[in-house]
Amino acid sequence: MIRVQREDFDIGAELDRLAAGNHAIGGIASFVGLVSDLGGPDRVAALSLEHYPGMTEKKLAEIELEAHRRWPLTASLIIHRYGRLEPGERIVLVATASPHREAALAACHFLIDWLKTDAPFWKSEQTPAGERWVERRAEDDAAKARWQG
Repeated sequence: MIRVQREDFDIGAELDRLAAGNHAIGGIASFVGLVSDLGGPDRVAALSLEHYPGMTEKKLAEIELEAHRRWPLTASLIIHRYGRLEPGERIVLVATASPHREAALAACHFLIDWLKTDAPFWKSEQTPAGERWVERRAEDDAAKARWQG
């Protein structure tokens, strides 16, 4: 299941819905991404995320489908927010459910690594020096590369 939304989400309620009534699930792995502010001269007052409706959901569905192809998942969930978010607010929830924890953990890790590089979101940070676009990072590309091969 994929949702791209402006509104916040309730982690517990989302995980409950993911597993509701499915007793074949042996483990759920989840990741929650937050807006961070590391302080210092690059202090982040807010993060703005933009996307193209339709295109974004299509790409997220492709990434989710690849996770299901690679691991025996019973269910998965990707919720990604857009709009203006402040430090400490939730940006993303990724959850994977499987009969076995190894598959759930690996698929969750895979989804986060691929979302970071391939999800079509454009991010800008509001800082004391003004607005700046968030550039792609080599570390994120390296994390994704470990799954290719």
